[in-house]
Amino acid sequence: MRIALGQINATVGDIAGNLARCVEVVNAAGQVDLVVLPELALTGYPPEDLLARPDFVDRALEALDAFAAAAATPALVGFVDRTGAGLGNAAALVRGGRIEAVYHKRLLPNYGVFDEERYFEPGDRDVIITIAGERCAITICEDIWVPETTARLAAAGASVVLNLSASPFHVGKAGEREAMLRARTTADPVWVAYCNLIGGQDELVFDGRSVIVGPGGRLVARAPAFAEGMIVADIGRAAAIAAEGRALEPGAISASLEGPAEIYRALQLGLADYVRKNGFTDAVVGLSGGIDSALVAAIATDALGTDHVHGVLMPGPYSSDGSVDDALVLAANLGIDALTLPIDSTFESLLGTLEPAIGELPVDVTEENLQARVRGTLLMALSNKLGWLVLATGNKSEVSVGYSTLYGDMVGGFAPIKDVFKTNVWELARWRNEQLPVIPEATITKPPSAELRPDQTDQDSLPPYDVLDGILRGYVEQDRCADEIVADGFDRAVVDRVIGLVDAAEYKRRQAAPGTRVTHKAFGRDRRMPITNLYRGAE
Repeated sequence: MRIALGQINATVGDIAGNLARCVEVVNAAGQVDLVVLPELALTGYPPEDLLARPDFVDRALEALDAFAAAAATPALVGFVDRTGAGLGNAAALVRGGRIEAVYHKRLLPNYGVFDEERYFEPGDRDVIITIAGERCAITICEDIWVPETTARLAAAGASVVLNLSASPFHVGKAGEREAMLRARTTADPVWVAYCNLIGGQDELVFDGRSVIVGPGGRLVARAPAFAEGMIVADIGRAAAIAAEGRALEPGAISASLEGPAEIYRALQLGLADYVRKNGFTDAVVGLSGGIDSALVAAIATDALGTDHVHGVLMPGPYSSDGSVDDALVLAANLGIDALTLPIDSTFESLLGTLEPAIGELPVDVTEENLQARVRGTLLMALSNKLGWLVLATGNKSEVSVGYSTLYGDMVGGFAPIKDVFKTNVWELARWRNEQLPVIPEATITKPPSAELRPDQTDQDSLPPYDVLDGILRGYVEQDRCADEIVADGFDRAVVDRVIGLVDAAEYKRRQAAPGTRVTHKAFGRDRRMPITNLYRGAE
């Protein structure tokens, strides 16, 4: 059989738009026996509490009927179905203008970013269809991650396992996924055709990389990473294909990105889709001359284009000439405009307003935070007046330990590098400059500083970032206790202090903007800690 996998960028809730894209892809596939589309392609994934709205489900089911009528080629599409017990995460085979078969996902993931048991009832039966003489079993995402699934389907006579997926990206996920699929076809004599979603959806980003794998773990075709695309290949019994007089279609294998390249592409797509899908056209970034804002500006420019990104310099009483110069050079290198709004007079005016209340108290972090809040206020004013989306520039290291100011540098509608540790920020900046130098070398090499008091550096308040990030990976991403982290060679006092900062900053993180998830455990959907919580990890 000749099969096509159409990985599309669906938008949650845009049922009409998703329907049109699905029909377009199917009808452009040419002479194939089946087109496979991703999980919940008609509604977008994950639809979350939209599923509680009967009208949403009604429209989704109407879209399935419209898809069946419009599809010129047999196709398998993901949709939301009603069952006797509730809702099903489903796939429908449409052929000849009608819905011929429906399968309900049997294994519902309920860990990490997934909440499917909240919304769906599991299916209780397998569905095997016949396409061009091949016995094809339908599965959806999680179903195929369990070895027993392909073993059971192969025993039932299936020669091909079709999988509709919406598998979110994190670093290393593509390799894990492909290795798993190869293992399935090695353990059982089946082909696997795996069609994955692409695109950004709030914090999640889907990387595509749909694949066709032959028996014995042979990779036959792979779709592009982080881009829409279609792969076509002949699978199953080659003799039957030859008998039909058709030339064999071997399939194309796109490169699979690794390291900083795939992280950067994930951040770029996540930001682009957040802006586009939420109705914005332009974004604004506060340019401090530091590495974080420089990386965010570069990602935004690559995602949105130079005409749609605006830099704002807001020098204050402690901003160095070097940082101002670096910010201007960055803007020129990127080709974005740069507006300068000095904050000295505004800062002094606010201090004067506060003097009756705090005039006799010593200077402390209050004055530092006030500068950050002036800058946040100016960025939000530009957003209100000009419709620009404010991009927060905090990284995962800062977000973890609360080294950021509420209503100051935390303001924004989206935080592109929220799930990127500081050590990885430098790595990504260097990688971006290898493609085309845009970030000034001084921005990368100088000691990081918030420049909110004289001669300030981040290491006045925090351990060196290589030490800090090592501790944070253990505590935040791996849920390891202090003793285990100390056993890796970290100083006990430093570990206890970092863990205390992480625990105390939960209330700040709950008020932070969403940001693209690129690790296996990001703040938000992955890590859900109570704010009111007297358990202390450092004890």
